Amino acid sequence: MDDRQLRQELEARHPESFGWALCCCRRDRQRAEDVLQQAYLKVLSGAARYGGQGSFKTWLFAVIRRTALDERRRHWLWALRLLAYGRRRPVPAAESEDDSLDRQTLPAGFGKALEGLAPRQRAVLHLVFYQDMSLTEAAGVMGIAVGSARRHYDRGKANLRRKLGTLREFQERDDHDQRTGRSAIPGAVL
Repeated sequence: MDDRQLRQELEARHPESFGWALCCCRRDRQRAEDVLQQAYLKVLSGAARYGGQGSFKTWLFAVIRRTALDERRRHWLWALRLLAYGRRRPVPAAESEDDSLDRQTLPAGFGKALEGLAPRQRAVLHLVFYQDMSLTEAAGVMGIAVGSARRHYDRGKANLRRKLGTLREFQERDDHDQRTGRSAIPGAVL
């Protein structure tokens, strides 16, 4: 694949690549942008080369995932060095634009339930549902066996179903309490 074709392919895949980078960076938009830029630099400089095995998308997502892991490792090492000097890095509590958009477009609680899953379960579900990958492709991107990807996928769906069911029961109980003017909690004021 020559440089021109490579650039065209990266440009065509940018929106879905950014979505995957967001998932790999735990919805941290700034870090996802940095990771994606570093991944593109690896690809364009030749540090990461597409060998033609598998689809380009699977290969690119694997490069993005490895770059995000490297960035996370680099961040933790930096934080450990700061702790050695007795300083702590403050964690901003600001909400990103993507978080507020998700809360507006997704049903209430779905985003929170998805974020409550284990990282690998969340990653497999993201690749399968949002990136339209098969479990085999998702396993290739994540660098795990297909059986392991299938296990994380099944467990992720079951955990998500359980969390959403619990949330639905709580909302139904709350709706009933508001309609009747009573609370299931003694002494609670509505």
